[in-house]
Amino acid sequence: MAYKILLTKRVDFAASHRYWNQEWSEAENKAVFGKCTSPYGHGHNYILEVTLEGEVDPDTGMIINLYDLKPILSDVLKDFDHKYLNEDNPEFKDLIPTTENIARVLWDSLEKKLGEDTNCRLYRIRLYETPDLYVDYWRER
Repeated sequence: MAYKILLTKRVDFAASHRYWNQEWSEAENKAVFGKCTSPYGHGHNYILEVTLEGEVDPDTGMIINLYDLKPILSDVLKDFDHKYLNEDNPEFKDLIPTTENIARVLWDSLEKKLGEDTNCRLYRIRLYETPDLYVDYWRER
């Protein structure tokens, strides 16, 4: 009998962003986003929890070797860590880098990398912007 296991790895990264809808006036942006509209942006120390689902390999006792997972996470986060997301990450050229949108972009990147290199799947990601604000993101199968 095969058992499904959930494994969660926590990593952190620092990034800055600005909320700005280019279709709106300055007044509309300020009314909706407040101080987050500063042209200089503002930063966060994000915490990302990546939860994977898979079957335990009977030879290793793992669904994925952490030595294999760490470089995947590092590769994905190179476009996020110490970046001004609005300008340094092409995904946010026309997408407001809210916590929700950052989580979705991270999911897409992680899903692609995991699909290439592993036998497990993304189950959920949790992205903390602050200790008391986070987004859970997953997709129905």
